Amino acid sequence: MNGRITRVAIAVMAAGVWLSLSVPSQAQIASYVDEHGKLVFINGDSTKRSGGSTISSPSASRTESAAQSANPPDEKLDQIVQEAAERHNLDPALVRAVISTESGWNPTAISRKGAVGLMQLIPATAERFGVGNSFDPAQNVEGGTSYLKELLDRYNGDLTKSLAAYNAGERAVDESGGIPAFPETQRYVQKVTNAYFRPSSGRDPSLWSPPRAPIRAEADSSGRIIFTNE
Repeated sequence: MNGRITRVAIAVMAAGVWLSLSVPSQAQIASYVDEHGKLVFINGDSTKRSGGSTISSPSASRTESAAQSANPPDEKLDQIVQEAAERHNLDPALVRAVISTESGWNPTAISRKGAVGLMQLIPATAERFGVGNSFDPAQNVEGGTSYLKELLDRYNGDLTKSLAAYNAGERAVDESGGIPAFPETQRYVQKVTNAYFRPSSGRDPSLWSPPRAPIRAEADSSGRIIFTNE
């Protein structure tokens, strides 16, 4: 009897070791630079999200599909992105990061809330920026890039606010003073910034860099003037 128990115990232990070796690790460390220039490291596959809220966005119109590729699948789409980004003085790498997150480079993508095409334009946004056919890659990218540029200007280069507004709308960002407590929007901003700041994204720091805090003068307890940007 003791011998049989011993053999069973050994078999169970062996199965446990085999399972531990055969299941791949899920955790992947990702990093991005926030709007203050701080490098942030996160567990890229963690199911734990910031905020902890289960509220869904009433105005978010984008899909939550994972990015398939940060780079366009063909030269024609890449040329469209390059030209649109140049017209609006934006980093093409940022436009690519938005597209890869929004649609995975699928020009016929339609979200459950009616957002269409590469940059997932809702009808109101398409009309606002003169897009007649949101399924046309050139028109779609031109409209989405125009909107992204307008948001960056509105929020003084604050990338996280601009991306949050692209996903959830300006009103939601203005009312919250930053990224709204919508899990979809929080995940969206994280995905785009991760794609944009990854080492191989081709990001051009001369076209966008984290805004620096303004220098201000303060007097310390002894009356000395100290200049600081903190």
